[in-house]
Amino acid sequence: MQIKFLKSIVEELINKPAAPIVGLLIGKKDINEFLIAKKLELTINQTRNILYKLSDYGLVSFIRKKDKRKGWYIYFWTLNVHQALNLLEKKLKEELEQLESQLKNRKEKRHYFCNTCSIEVTEEVALLNNFTCSECEEIYKLSDNMQFINQLEKKITKIKKEIVLVSAEKEKEEEKLEKKKAKKIKKAEGERKAKRKRGKKPGKKPKEKKIVKKKLKKLKKPVKKPKKIKKKKKIEKKETKKSKKKIVKKVSKLLGKFKKRKNSFLNV
Repeated sequence: MQIKFLKSIVEELINKPAAPIVGLLIGKKDINEFLIAKKLELTINQTRNILYKLSDYGLVSFIRKKDKRKGWYIYFWTLNVHQALNLLEKKLKEELEQLESQLKNRKEKRHYFCNTCSIEVTEEVALLNNFTCSECEEIYKLSDNMQFINQLEKKITKIKKEIVLVSAEKEKEEEKLEKKKAKKIKKAEGERKAKRKRGKKPGKKPKEKKIVKKKLKKLKKPVKKPKKIKKKKKIEKKETKKSKKKIVKKVSKLLGKFKKRKNSFLNV
């Protein structure tokens, strides 16, 4: 049932020859575009043209990988089932609205028909033309609205059933997507817990930790002063010592002279 719906949306959006692509992509992931072209019996350019059109509507997604031997890129395609069903549901609802408005119009208004030209007009148009055809001037005949009403009602009931089925398929696909998301979240949580047990913070690599530690050690170490500054300081210390010694000698000489003078003065 799902394949039928998906094929119908592809037929409507692109063309009938493109519909078999659904059968190749459904339930699979990352299918080689050359394999798709081979199965569809089309050229690679024709296949890519179909896939790019589907991609514009968000019905397919792709990843590309470089061929190491040939050097060009190969595209791998995946069908977006949820988006396809969502688009189909939207299209069916739009069609249903149009048919319901037509049905309302048929029930409320009368229509007239020209047998020779096979043209149908509303009552307003028929009045303006005095109930004669503007093309062949033949008199209009009243159309049998009941026939059209029955046809429209059948179409409406069919589309309503299709909408119910499509929405059911869409809900199933949403459940699948939710389960996948839940699995991913569980996996990520498990990895975080494992890293915490090992004493590793999530998101940081052991190499990065070592680099950070080395940088911190460098910052803690005292900064070594250059040798030239050390030599200058040593020279300055020596000079200050020498100058101190000179001053002491001068002071001792002066004190000696002062004592001699004092003694000589006392002797007199």
